[in-house]
Amino acid sequence: MAERPPSVPRLAWVAWEEEEKGTEDAPAWQPDEVEEVQLLQADPDWNLPEEQEHAQALFHSSAQKFWESLEPSEREDATIAAVEGMADSDSYDAEACAAMLDVLVESDASRLQHVPSIVRCIYRWLVSNTHVSAEHRLDNSLLELTHAHPHDVAVTLLRCAPSCDRAAATMWRVMVSGRSTAEQVLRELVCVLEDWPLHSTCTSDGDSADVFALAATRVLQEILRLPRRPRRLNVLFPRIFLALLCQIFFATKQMPEEVDTFWRGCQQEGCPPTNPSRFAMLTVKALLCRLDYDDMVFEVECKRGWDTLLSAETHHCAMGLLARQVCGISRRLCYRIAGHLVKLLRRKKQLWEVPAMAFLVELLVYPNVRRWGDNILQLVPTYLQSKCRVMRRLVLRGLLALCKTPLMVRRGSRLKACWQRGAGLIDLLMDADGEVVGMSLSVLSKVLRATGIPIGSPITLQLADRLRPLFDSDTNHVQLLSMHLFRDVMEFVVEEGKKPLKQHVRRSLIPLLCHLHDENQHVAEASRETLLQAIKFLKNRKLQQLLEREQTWVVGKYLLAEYSSRVDEYLQQCVLYLQSPQASMREAAIMVLGLAGRHVAHQQVKLQVIYKALQSTTKDVSDSVSSLASQTLFLLRAAERDPPSRFRLQVLQERFRRAWRRRPSLWDIGFLCCWSSVQS
Repeated sequence: MAERPPSVPRLAWVAWEEEEKGTEDAPAWQPDEVEEVQLLQADPDWNLPEEQEHAQALFHSSAQKFWESLEPSEREDATIAAVEGMADSDSYDAEACAAMLDVLVESDASRLQHVPSIVRCIYRWLVSNTHVSAEHRLDNSLLELTHAHPHDVAVTLLRCAPSCDRAAATMWRVMVSGRSTAEQVLRELVCVLEDWPLHSTCTSDGDSADVFALAATRVLQEILRLPRRPRRLNVLFPRIFLALLCQIFFATKQMPEEVDTFWRGCQQEGCPPTNPSRFAMLTVKALLCRLDYDDMVFEVECKRGWDTLLSAETHHCAMGLLARQVCGISRRLCYRIAGHLVKLLRRKKQLWEVPAMAFLVELLVYPNVRRWGDNILQLVPTYLQSKCRVMRRLVLRGLLALCKTPLMVRRGSRLKACWQRGAGLIDLLMDADGEVVGMSLSVLSKVLRATGIPIGSPITLQLADRLRPLFDSDTNHVQLLSMHLFRDVMEFVVEEGKKPLKQHVRRSLIPLLCHLHDENQHVAEASRETLLQAIKFLKNRKLQQLLEREQTWVVGKYLLAEYSSRVDEYLQQCVLYLQSPQASMREAAIMVLGLAGRHVAHQQVKLQVIYKALQSTTKDVSDSVSSLASQTLFLLRAAERDPPSRFRLQVLQERFRRAWRRRPSLWDIGFLCCWSSVQS
């Protein structure tokens, strides 16, 4: 028996062999008869007997000669034309169509550009076929075609039936049931899911019509209803999970008109959810339950996380909740999801960066997830400059988490280079959000301590300029962190940067001196430590000894004497501290003003500034503050009015020192009687 030529389909060859047993001479088919078959099938008046006769001619005695007489490029064209012509007619032979489709799929000469046409033919065959028993007649052909051309098959079917009707659902179930096609099909669906609202792609026939992401979601929901879990679904879970969460977020926004039209069509097909966001959320639940994560679904439900997920304003909060639940499932799963999140954030998908970052930050609780640290650091410069306050907080939380792992500590130079290259951390110290400022200080301090590498002069000067105003922050946490970081800056500055930094250090002396009397003991202690480091940095041995002995009064006296050229600047700083909400801080400012009065005794303009400031403080709500201000004002004016023989400088200083020490009980001892007489 002759061997089947490679160009002849298997079914056609078998039919020909059977025919050859009964007859030796078969009429030869000529190429021009191809046109006759196509014309007849395109004719709406073509009757059923003629249709069946010509359709079955391809599979009987003359099949071999017919195929051999055609060019390879014409063979599939003729068969597809026959199938499409039969499908368009009012009545046709379903078995003949199925046989033709089998031939097309099994043919070694099948060309790629015909795949979309074959898929459409299979779909139309299923739509027209009302016999459930014959529903799986073309399963093997569909699986073979999908295995060879998964992209063309999946995308074409999404275009044919975006709402996933009965026929399309049958085809999808067949494709994901195959051992070799399930993962291929799921990967194609994921590519569509990840693009909202439309996935732009092109099939081999040149069709570039966009595919709806919601259409892929509809298909996925149908697949998740199968009795058996599709193969490799757990491998693709991170991508599918995140793509669906992304859809929920975008569906809460105003939908494009074409998406709204598509969704109305889905509802006409019987899709129950009232809106796309809820539909995507139900698909997420189905996905989790299909992978036996029912407990996670229940826990999120108890915390009303699913409802929170449906609001664009609270979506990022729900993402954090979901991430914490995922952390309880598997560390390996967290690592895989984090990897996909990093890829998504690199794509800079508009609007969805905040939810994605919220999920990623929660996963950083695990050290294995922090292995993505280098990739995350590459994202920091972009997202740290975001105008969104929530995004800035999330990025800073992520940086703080990365600072906790030994790996990042060993690679601390990368963290340091991150903010030295302008990642925006220093600029955030001027942010109006106190929490953002606090986290920025923490990151800067941890990075500086982790690396121990000296920092250059431009960075130290910029930091010093930003840190000094934070000493007076309304938040104690920010005060503490700013003082500690200022101390670290003085410690880690490079040698050539010390001289320009001294100007900033001298400006910080009065604020630090006043904060020695802060009501918060932690802030007062931090101020003392930072002031001591500043005096060491300035190499002032005498002031260092006085501060170590905690002789605050004498420290202020010698500080003004040592830096008398900066008295004007110190006066301005002290006047500002008279507005401090803390009485102890206002008292400290009065003390410095009294000491400064000695150095400007012959400068009436500056003395008047001091008098005016003290006079306004004599009516302070605190008795101790008002009494100290009155006494200081009296002593300064007395020293200015009386001759030096009567009020020597040492006597004035001693009286002022006693007034400072006894300031809580000045009113009780009637110390201001003389001042009252002067006033009268």
